[in-house]
Amino acid sequence: MPWLQDLAGAWMFYTVLPSWPGLTPRFERIARFAPWLGALIGAIQLLCWWMFHQLGWSAWSCSAVVVALGIWLSGGLHHDGLMDTADGLGAGEERRLAAMDDSRVGASGVLALLMVVLVELAAMSELALHHPLALVLAPFWARVAPLWAMARFPYLRAQGTAGFHRRHGQPGWDAIPTLVCLPVLLALTGWEWLLVGGLAALLPAEWCGRRLGGHTGDSYGACVVLAQALSLVLMALVARLS
Repeated sequence: MPWLQDLAGAWMFYTVLPSWPGLTPRFERIARFAPWLGALIGAIQLLCWWMFHQLGWSAWSCSAVVVALGIWLSGGLHHDGLMDTADGLGAGEERRLAAMDDSRVGASGVLALLMVVLVELAAMSELALHHPLALVLAPFWARVAPLWAMARFPYLRAQGTAGFHRRHGQPGWDAIPTLVCLPVLLALTGWEWLLVGGLAALLPAEWCGRRLGGHTGDSYGACVVLAQALSLVLMALVARLS
């Protein structure tokens, strides 16, 4: 089944988890399954948070371990994109793409990563104990962000390594795996968290796309990291107000 091969390809591309035996992966349309894998990564993070909390660790300490685990499980792919995108945005319009393509990390990239991770830690420490499902929802919504970016904006690099997402993507059909999950999310969390999760997914994709005039593989990754931090913050605010 082609869709199962795409799912196996997404598993290999987006995680460091062992590949599936006996199945030849395909990579052309893997982005549509990224939210599912985000939820899986979030579930593993939640289990890790619970285990360390049972050992008596503080919420901040548990959250730090969980954030590090999430970065490792995704291979650091998206965080690298965040740093490159921040460097590009800080370099000015004429040098933007060249700065993003530079393998060296500048001050803008380091500061962006530090700020986002600190925000994520703070929000996670507020949420995890009383609203543990947020740890699963945030990675799910974060990986919806690139789907919106691919559908809405052009790809900026003619020979970019992530261009296959845009060339083979079918925005309408690629949204189906995410849409299938929405009734379940609504039943588990309510419309408030569904709304803030969707908003957190769309805003970074729109902001990066408008600032850059399109997207690259780096900015797809940046959208994931920014959307995850934003979704955690918004969920924490909703939890406080409800």
